[in-house]
Amino acid sequence: MSQEDRNEGQSNFRDEGFATQLLGMARSLMAAPERNQFLLLAFALCAVVGATAFGQIKLNAWNHPFYDALARKDMDEFVSQLWNFAFIAGGLLILNVAQIWLNQMTKLKLRSRLTRNLIDLWLGPTRAFRLANAGEIGVNPDQRIHEDARHLVELTTDLGVGLLQATLLLVCFIGVLWVLSEGVALTLFGYRADIPGYMVWAALLYSGAASWMSWRVGRPLIAINAERYSREADLRFALVRANERNDAIAFYGGEEDEKQRLRNELEPVLSIMRRLVSGVTRLTWVTAGYGWFTIVAPIVVAAPGFFSGDLSLGGLMMVVGAFNQVQLALRWFVDNFSVIADWRATMIRISTFRRALIELDNLGDKTGRIDRVVNQSDMIQFDDLRVSSASTCTRLSERHVTIKPGERILIIARSSAGRSNFFCAIAGLWPWGAGRISVPEPASMMFMSSRPYLPPGSLRTTLAYPAPVSNFPETAFAEALDRIGLSHLKPGLDSQRRWDRELGGDEQQSLHFARLLLHKPRWILINEALDALDEETRAIVLDIFTLELAGATVLNVGRPDTQNGFFARVLHLIDDPGGERLAPRPEAPAIATSPGVSVATSTNASYPG
Repeated sequence: MSQEDRNEGQSNFRDEGFATQLLGMARSLMAAPERNQFLLLAFALCAVVGATAFGQIKLNAWNHPFYDALARKDMDEFVSQLWNFAFIAGGLLILNVAQIWLNQMTKLKLRSRLTRNLIDLWLGPTRAFRLANAGEIGVNPDQRIHEDARHLVELTTDLGVGLLQATLLLVCFIGVLWVLSEGVALTLFGYRADIPGYMVWAALLYSGAASWMSWRVGRPLIAINAERYSREADLRFALVRANERNDAIAFYGGEEDEKQRLRNELEPVLSIMRRLVSGVTRLTWVTAGYGWFTIVAPIVVAAPGFFSGDLSLGGLMMVVGAFNQVQLALRWFVDNFSVIADWRATMIRISTFRRALIELDNLGDKTGRIDRVVNQSDMIQFDDLRVSSASTCTRLSERHVTIKPGERILIIARSSAGRSNFFCAIAGLWPWGAGRISVPEPASMMFMSSRPYLPPGSLRTTLAYPAPVSNFPETAFAEALDRIGLSHLKPGLDSQRRWDRELGGDEQQSLHFARLLLHKPRWILINEALDALDEETRAIVLDIFTLELAGATVLNVGRPDTQNGFFARVLHLIDDPGGERLAPRPEAPAIATSPGVSVATSTNASYPG
């Protein structure tokens, strides 16, 4: 497919907004079969977090008698309070372990649901193919389904539990701190002022100022993190591609060129990391400075009451504990701002990816659509068919074409993009254009693209694909290999190996055609796959079409030099100067990192094998 054809994927999948993203995720969870498990885990987490907050209130109250006993040098009370501490701490330990277990189980269940949901959307009929042509949003879907989904689940669970815990502690200890402030006057330079709950207001003012400063300084990290993930994915893809094609690189002596290519991919990653370092450093000035001053802040606030005699040592320590819990709860936003920025960036990537998968049918919606129908008359028909791309519009030389069972048809086109788009249109993968395609039942058809697909597993699995191995007789696999000239592969029929890496291109194409002997389709549609075979193997394949598959219809989309005596009928794909071109949306391409983002052109489109 040409670069111009991929430009149709300059679609505009916009960021939906924070509330809409969360609502979409929540709806997906509530529609899951594991819905009751999610609700049970959420209820259990809330209960454990609530019980932990209650335990921390008890622990804070324990400070008063314990430190008063120390001040009085009361040994009996001191020992008694140590036993009380052991009881409270033991309960909190059990609750902490339970919270960790529930937290991890929640991550496991959410990861399972989100990943399965993304896989189901991605591998819906023709969606993976269309996504590859949808621009930047279709680049590296494996990164989004695997790494981004894992990261989003972990951050969502940790931040959600942390926010719940901080909220409960804030509500509980504001009340405690307010009660402790009663009867305590603020005395400075001989002046005494009774301010109701003054220590509460001091804690709120202190933490609120730090939170506002963190938000102001750390806000740019959201977009920086989103761009970093995109650039990291590009680098990973380039490394994987170089590793998979290391043989070709070695044959061409292209190591230096490939190193430069990888350096070019690395540079944007390093550039965005420099920006990230700068942003995190600025944020650390706020968070670290705030953290160090917090050590003395509660004592400074409560000191007037202690020195005036309104607070005992135990009361002072209780105030310090309550103040710390309030400011820790309010500080949650400060401490987690960079994590929230990371979470928000990951949410954008997953949300835009999910929305792109759901809205793929609207891609190129300014262009007409081909009407593709399944007929009951056991024939293929083309009526006024035009196939549009960004660069051209092609049509058959004949307006109405009927292909009957058993025919041998060659469709010739000079343009590789024109051939590929036409082939994909017959398969229902390329809907843009005009006219009508009528095809027989999909189960009776097999499409042979120029790039064979060899799934992981044994050769039996490869030959049977996409059907189960059990659908075919035990001897059929060896017979197919013998017939196609691959007898030397029979010992490896049950070997679990990466056959797509071990076999040469001609052997992979031969396996591609060997599948026909097992599946015996009534309609065989080929896109340049015959052209990739050597003369000897091509002769074997044509002989198979004549003997074992004599009743099958063979439709081959190929180059002009493909003509030979096998094909009884030749059709031509020609340019249609007056035909409609594919109209991509006009927004300028950009990286999907912030609201109102459009996506750039992908360069890794491929066809299924």
